[in-house]
Amino acid sequence: MTATRASLSDDIARLSLKPGDLVMVHASLRAIGPVEGGAESVIGAILDTIGPEGTMVMVVGVDHSARDAVKHLPEAEQVEALKAQAPVDIRTAPADPEIGALAEAFRTTPGVIVGLHPDSRFAAIGPAAERIVRDIPLHDYLGPDSPLDRLCDKQGKILRLGADENTVTALHLAEYYAGVADKRRVRRWYHITDDAGSRVVPIDSLDDSEGIAAWDGDYFGEILNEFLASGKAHFGRVGRARAELFSANDIVCFGSKWMTAHLNPKKRAS
Repeated sequence: MTATRASLSDDIARLSLKPGDLVMVHASLRAIGPVEGGAESVIGAILDTIGPEGTMVMVVGVDHSARDAVKHLPEAEQVEALKAQAPVDIRTAPADPEIGALAEAFRTTPGVIVGLHPDSRFAAIGPAAERIVRDIPLHDYLGPDSPLDRLCDKQGKILRLGADENTVTALHLAEYYAGVADKRRVRRWYHITDDAGSRVVPIDSLDDSEGIAAWDGDYFGEILNEFLASGKAHFGRVGRARAELFSANDIVCFGSKWMTAHLNPKKRAS
């Protein structure tokens, strides 16, 4: 059976998403199944549910596939290779294709505000959109004063529609708050164009690719599953997708405590 914008909105409302809510969305169009109107109807269904006073947020990222081809090089060589490439205009660049087709559909939705971070672009629509995505830190862009931190500050929610279990971006904020010794950090270089012109820039952050500490497997997935088992989420179906709705603050606090308990070297050795 093909879902519609109206039927998806009814499904989402049954999860207890309400008018006026601020919500960050992770969704798989494949998991949701066939929808009349495709990605635009999925976005529309969420916006219908939260209404004009609500705000919808998504991570859209940046398509840096050219940079990825040289990132294995030593730092000095990588910088020179990037200088030889055309810069990526982060004002207009497509969303990171690894995030999924819904991210690009959302980025190009009329009225959506897209942040201008070279690595971690967030996009949002609604009254809180400017505050969530604008002027975020260049370094440690998922930590304090990041869109994730602002989402928590405004008591935002997280809606997952068939997303992979490791797809809970808010847990990167938990990595900053976790009491873990010797957190791994990374530096990445980008050749970009924005309102300030073209340049090659380094960005430093906690390691949001391989994790802040060694762990056998994906600790984000383990944290999510334990959190969902704790009874702090609403569950349902949206189209064909398993759906979860929960507080951003709740999972960040849960994740920070979990990481503190499990990721310190002495605890990992025991």
